[in-house]
Amino acid sequence: MRGVFLDADEEMARIFVEVRKPDDPPIWVNRQPRVPPEDLPRLLSGYEFALVDHSALPLAMLVSCPRLQHIIFLGTGARSYMDPEALAAHGIRVHTIKGYGDTAVAEHTIALMWAAARGIARMDQAVRGGEWLRVPGMQLTGKTLGLIGFGGIAAEVARLALGSGMRVLAWNRSPKSFAGVAFVPLDVLLAESHVVSLHLLLTEETRGFLNAARIRAMRPGAILVNTARGALVDEAAMLRALQDGHLRHAALDVYAHEPLPQDHPLVRMENVTLSAHSGFLTPEANATLLRRALDIARTLTVHKGLG
Repeated sequence: MRGVFLDADEEMARIFVEVRKPDDPPIWVNRQPRVPPEDLPRLLSGYEFALVDHSALPLAMLVSCPRLQHIIFLGTGARSYMDPEALAAHGIRVHTIKGYGDTAVAEHTIALMWAAARGIARMDQAVRGGEWLRVPGMQLTGKTLGLIGFGGIAAEVARLALGSGMRVLAWNRSPKSFAGVAFVPLDVLLAESHVVSLHLLLTEETRGFLNAARIRAMRPGAILVNTARGALVDEAAMLRALQDGHLRHAALDVYAHEPLPQDHPLVRMENVTLSAHSGFLTPEANATLLRRALDIARTLTVHKGLG
């Protein structure tokens, strides 16, 4: 089986070379981040599988690629770029990769939480502009962190938060346990948490999960952190809660529309800290991600009888 890394930027291409093994299946690396849909038929033609990072894959553009059987998406959020069920019905299986960046995203979550609590971004911008702005902060030691969803990333966040002296609550759709974490009903978590952090996968069931009613059920003056998916939150309701002070601050790495438009209301708000969907972005996490992608490709090749 032959494959293509469809949309490698320079850093991912460099790491790909480092983690590749001599007996991995042949993979051509296309150094073109975010391939336009109209280029897909040309670039995917003749390949049985493709590694895909952040390019949209509309089915209409893949129907002219009869050899394509597998898409190995570099992450978990494939639905943001393609329709896995529609592709499967057309004979193209989508593979995703979990757990590769748990520590990286957890550290980013904690960083956003602390930055929000202490007004770091606002003070940084002011000092650079010549203003000696001092923002009163929230001391987090002894405060309560609520984790909505409890997979590998949330477990790492809990470990770090517990180590910094926070009380940690969690809610998950299926039963879980973790030393030092109290699993509670969602309404209890929302009412008691000084910081609420989202860690759900985006599905049709979780889209808009943190709706207006749940945002209003949060503790007044709470901080909202989202390093999962922007579509988990009712954005309009979040904006209203930030504007009227029900939410003290939102610290966001993900958005309903990415890149975040320059004229978006979030850009102009002082009680918001923004990063560019980069929680997972460390060399260590990317090395793990690409190695696992190559392992999937090896497995596909062996099962095809050509390994």
